[in-house]
Amino acid sequence: MTQATNKRASATSGISAVAGIGHTDWPEDYRRVRKGEKPFDSYGYAALAFSRALSDAGLKHSDVDGLIVGPTTAYERMGEILNIDARWGGQADAVQSVFQAVMAIHAGLAEVVAIVYGNDQRSAAVQYGGPQAMGGQSFLSYVYHSPWGLTSQGALYALMFQRYKELWGVSDRDLGQVAVAQRQWASLNPRAIMRKPITMDDYLAAAFIAEPLRLFDYCLINDGGVALIIMEAERAKRTCANPVYIKGLGRSDLNHQATSLGPRLIDFYRPAQQRAAAQVYDAAGVGPKDIDALLVYDSFSPHILFALEGFGFCGQGEAGRFIAANGIGVDGRLPINTHGGHLSESYMQGWSHQVEAVRQARGQEGDRQVKDCRHVQYVSDVAGKAMSIIYGK
Repeated sequence: MTQATNKRASATSGISAVAGIGHTDWPEDYRRVRKGEKPFDSYGYAALAFSRALSDAGLKHSDVDGLIVGPTTAYERMGEILNIDARWGGQADAVQSVFQAVMAIHAGLAEVVAIVYGNDQRSAAVQYGGPQAMGGQSFLSYVYHSPWGLTSQGALYALMFQRYKELWGVSDRDLGQVAVAQRQWASLNPRAIMRKPITMDDYLAAAFIAEPLRLFDYCLINDGGVALIIMEAERAKRTCANPVYIKGLGRSDLNHQATSLGPRLIDFYRPAQQRAAAQVYDAAGVGPKDIDALLVYDSFSPHILFALEGFGFCGQGEAGRFIAANGIGVDGRLPINTHGGHLSESYMQGWSHQVEAVRQARGQEGDRQVKDCRHVQYVSDVAGKAMSIIYGK
């Protein structure tokens, strides 16, 4: 990635702000679904989250001129349900939705963009592994390897972590620090589904799901919805009570050998992460040492180790020792996934991480609030795309 490319990317820094956030009650959704109820479908969860985000922003439906929906719902139908006649929009996952909203605002295609997600994955019994894995060969590259039994993301990350362990002498205890720390954060979070603290002994005693990954290394599967309102920054400053600015974006993809899983198994996405890191830090004018809270897409706990190394918080093979020396929990020097993440709070496929970033930047998290929180970084490395956002006041 060239310096010229990074300079152009920096043109989007600070031009957009998150004006409003909203979500459903994930613990209550979870309890009701476990009782056999179905509170909403994906559209219903999304609509409730949007209503709350709009209220948080102090806006009306007619103020919204852009709409991006998550991949679980249709763009046109969602616009009808939400009563939004958007002049621009589409469909994307969590991090790409933020990117697209910022780029649309930068290009003058919209001024107020709602990004909306709803998912009834638990009540609908969606399968993310096995012979009927959601997405099949049209989406999930690991499904190409189903003749050898590799039909789930969990099996893929188990394979990645096993190779990582062998290369760098990492132990199961090193990885267990992630689940223990994130459950510690979740114990302070009334919005988290799993709040009971766990110890390292609890972690090690848990059953293997795909060895070497145990039960606590896996994300939850739950229903729910999330929405954010992203607005042109000057308008947000004039009209909204507590905007949080999007200070930097970074992205780099690894497509070569992607369906053979090469980028994941050989380099753990590190080249793409390093390029995305250079871009996002250049745009925001900060570096890893300036990040007050780090939020990492964590469908499985090894994501945290790979992100720490790829985004420059520590050296190659050093993530386990870095966590042990610095801490990532409540009393740690680098708070990570302060809401409990996908492992303990809620599996909203990266959308809930954006909500947590905004709340931390606003200073609204009570017992979980990171002191003097100025820069919150989100990173993800899903399906070959290394992406990052830096939020701040």
